[in-house]
Amino acid sequence: MSRTQQAIADAGDRALIGYLPAGFPDADGCVEACVALAEGGVTAIELGLPYSDPSLDGPVIQAATQATLDRGFRIDEAFEAIEEITRRTSVPVLVMTYWNPVLRWGVDRFAERLAAAGGAGLITPDLVPENGRDWIAAAERHDLDRVFLAAPSSSDARIDVVLQASRGFVYTVSTMGTTGARGSMDGAARTLADRLRVRREALGVDLPRCVGLGISTGAQVADVLGYAEGAITGSALVAALRDGGLEGLRERVADLAAGTLVQS
Repeated sequence: MSRTQQAIADAGDRALIGYLPAGFPDADGCVEACVALAEGGVTAIELGLPYSDPSLDGPVIQAATQATLDRGFRIDEAFEAIEEITRRTSVPVLVMTYWNPVLRWGVDRFAERLAAAGGAGLITPDLVPENGRDWIAAAERHDLDRVFLAAPSSSDARIDVVLQASRGFVYTVSTMGTTGARGSMDGAARTLADRLRVRREALGVDLPRCVGLGISTGAQVADVLGYAEGAITGSALVAALRDGGLEGLRERVADLAAGTLVQS
């Protein structure tokens, strides 16, 4: 069981995973914000690599990452942040990145540097397992998680491939579209989580389902944890950090973490 999967199990399969962009609002501020997430009760941290042409990110995350790119962000800054975050907390840190930056850096070089920094693995939203053989091999060599996405549109055959290729958890996309806070979660997330449960039982794969896209309140976290092992939140945290600094971020993560508590 990987560090990330162990952390989810230690959370009683009621995990909260928090996303923030690397380098936002600045290099030091990113580290402090991630430490605040860990102190606030997140199970794992997603650190997003800023990217100039994101296909999945909504407007809140796009604006934050563009501001970070405009000030001259470099990938080494993300590795330096991971080193400091993992020095100060025991929460697993995964990098969420589009594939092109990894490819340009060098797949094995990236994996080696990530492992050396203390990172737990990669979430790759635009990479399918069939095109990820180099990454899967590098992840095996460096003991890193590889998190692939399953979407409501995924066939059972696609779900099987994702389950067999992933390690750590399966990113369970709640709805078709981009990231961003939503007032309510639709039924597609529950349906997909149920399909993943059926397929993992058929395959004998013990892998958590963590639902992301649109989760912004503690009530939504609690709802998701009624049918999945983890809830992922991003835009709500980025907005809280942007508008309220560390104090605003701490308040928002406290509300979200309250949703992980088992209801009596």
